[in-house]
Amino acid sequence: MKAVAVSQRVDDYPQRRETRDALDQRLVQWLHTAGYMPYPVPNVLFDAHALGAWLDGLQPAGIVLSGGNDLGQAGRRDRTEEALLDYAQQHHLPLLGICRGMQMMGVRTQTELKPVTGHVASRHVLSGEYAGSANSYHNYSLAACPADFRVLAQSEDGEIEAVRHLTLPWEGWMWHPEREDAFSAQDLQRLRSLFGA
Repeated sequence: MKAVAVSQRVDDYPQRRETRDALDQRLVQWLHTAGYMPYPVPNVLFDAHALGAWLDGLQPAGIVLSGGNDLGQAGRRDRTEEALLDYAQQHHLPLLGICRGMQMMGVRTQTELKPVTGHVASRHVLSGEYAGSANSYHNYSLAACPADFRVLAQSEDGEIEAVRHLTLPWEGWMWHPEREDAFSAQDLQRLRSLFGA
């Protein structure tokens, strides 16, 4: 199985004096089902040199920026994901941004986020190259298509739900493929196509 580096959310537990990195087990299962071995990226390696050495040793087939935490809520995670984006660009690695991950990709190109309603614990009908139905768990959306990306899907209320970079093998999805009751064969195939199964 090919290795995939996966960013993690940050959860603070002040009563225990602990800050924990966390990854939804369903995301691990989804990546494994697609044929990849996920390796969680520690948020204490946000120094670009240290993270680069860790990734050089792993030799991942791709990088996943996972969901969870709003941007600005967990500074170490923000810096880790910025370094992951830099590494993926320098090494022309496939990258998938899920929900927050897609927002991170947009903010990196100076695209603003805007608050949205009706996108938490709901479903949307997608139109565009990626059509169908998708879950939704976010309070913010991209205000515009980021520079050097194109829109792959929009929701029925006009929000951007998926993007693809024009030259890099990068995609962003605002839905959570791991949160479906049964994993979507279409999403699994999209990931395999992006990461080169």
